Amino acid sequence: MLVMALAACSGDGGKPPLETFTAEEIYKRGEYELEVGNPRRPDTALYYFSEVERLYPYSEWAKRALIMEAYAQHKSKDYESARASAQRFIDTYPGDEDAAYAKYLLALSYYDQIDEVGRDQGLTFQALQALRDVIEQYPESDYARSAILKFDLAFDHLAAKEMEIGRYYLKQRHYTAAINRFRVVVEQFQTTTHTPEALMRLTEAYLALGLTDEAQTAAAILGHNFQSSPFYGDAYALLKKQGLAPKAKGDSWLASIYRQVIKGEWL
Repeated sequence: MLVMALAACSGDGGKPPLETFTAEEIYKRGEYELEVGNPRRPDTALYYFSEVERLYPYSEWAKRALIMEAYAQHKSKDYESARASAQRFIDTYPGDEDAAYAKYLLALSYYDQIDEVGRDQGLTFQALQALRDVIEQYPESDYARSAILKFDLAFDHLAAKEMEIGRYYLKQRHYTAAINRFRVVVEQFQTTTHTPEALMRLTEAYLALGLTDEAQTAAAILGHNFQSSPFYGDAYALLKKQGLAPKAKGDSWLASIYRQVIKGEWL
């Protein structure tokens, strides 16, 4: 009935005058518009939520309206506005029970843009930081559990981008540039799913440069940690063609990793 009353006031289709309605009535009209309207065009719903804030700025409904603004903006993929609304909620109501959700929405507004960016990983780093904030500040919440999963995926995404660039350099026979990318994965993203391939590609690149000690050491690390991986079979075959075998040799950065991770000399 409240929805019908507000709709009837719109007359020729314009926005109805809202001063005579309560905060709850206006808020529920916004919810209705969000549920039945075009999810990609939440303009009408946002209008009602903003009017709750304008007409009843210190009410409980104004607080609810602000978090719904952030939700509606995120749902419509207006991520920048969603971040602004979520941050405004956090700044205005830092101790509220919905602050965790606002923090989570802010993190999602970065995370959901990750696949839209090219080689610029700035948003991925911002997503990681925002997700970390949720995990650290609200560790017992459901949002923290979801944030942990998304954090791992975003972290994996960064490693994937390093691998993509490394493969490109390897294909172009820019071996040193490729090695630098694969090294980043091994040293900084070793917990991701891309580490086995990075070690195999290091074996390949070092062999191409004639640096057999490094190639054998990369394969040795790969065989110790990921022996069941098909990438180990590929690395082993590359070495075998040159009469070599996986073995830690020399004093390179890979030998240092071998000593630390496998022999435990860092303990």
